[in-house]
Amino acid sequence: MLAHCSARRAVNVLYRPCGKVQPRSFQRRTFVSIETFTNGFLDLATALPLPPSFPPYSTTIIICTVISRLIWTVPFSIWAKQRQRRAEEEVMPVINSLKPGVSKLVLAEMQKAGVRGTKEQIQAAHGKRVKQLLTTRRKQLFSEYRCSPGLTIAIPIITQVPLFMGFSIVLNRLSQAPTPFDSESFLTLSTLAHADPTATLPIALGLVTLANVESSRWFITDAQRERQEKVQRWKEDRVARGETVIEPQKIIKSALRLISVGRILVATMVPGGVVLYWVTSATFGLVQTWIMDYWELWRKRKLALAPAPSKKTPAAKQS
Repeated sequence: MLAHCSARRAVNVLYRPCGKVQPRSFQRRTFVSIETFTNGFLDLATALPLPPSFPPYSTTIIICTVISRLIWTVPFSIWAKQRQRRAEEEVMPVINSLKPGVSKLVLAEMQKAGVRGTKEQIQAAHGKRVKQLLTTRRKQLFSEYRCSPGLTIAIPIITQVPLFMGFSIVLNRLSQAPTPFDSESFLTLSTLAHADPTATLPIALGLVTLANVESSRWFITDAQRERQEKVQRWKEDRVARGETVIEPQKIIKSALRLISVGRILVATMVPGGVVLYWVTSATFGLVQTWIMDYWELWRKRKLALAPAPSKKTPAAKQS
């Protein structure tokens, strides 16, 4: 085993990527930092006590991907899920309880102001004013409960981008000749330094990404499904009346489906080590989504089955 590790270390030293000679100031700021990560990765692959049957570089890519996602991205995903829960269970019930009162208030104001017009015009003006008031109050509550949807959606994405781009750049740099990645194959990859000749891993990447997009409807409660069907019928009625209905969720979903196909095309042109990292990261994200969505579904069903707290009567309080 010692001789095996020594031979592997010698190969790593021999094939360490060497950069072009550049001005000292530029070298310090950019190139040296990449070399530090590439050399560190090779040293880690050599130092890990892996069984001889395990491909060292492929296994190290998978291990680093899983550990980095666990340490860096999972906590932000949990944080975002908690903010989403506050928005759904604390803010939206308040907004729904305000709707009847706001509707009556706006109607009284319109009658007092002597607003005139056809029934459809009055209903449209009334609905627009109610929506404005509820939107303003919803934004105030989002700020008060610290659960603004924009930040909830943006932070997990923003935190993943540096990790994804950084590791991809390091692996791409390691795939440039001369490199020890040329000496290792994995699954359908002839070497980690060249693209997958069968396009199997790129296709797997696209399917996993697509599954992550489509699985959003797999773990929802019956109440959520009924609400979605009700909203869909309401949208269809508006379209039947000739109104324009913009559906951001459908637009985003269609864009993500296109991205899934685009990832297949890009993955067929990048080195195998990079594709292996992308597939591992996407698979980890899919499993993470399933676990968190299933846990959320189980929690909501448990809350729905729990008996409602009984209100004590004044006589009971006095006793």
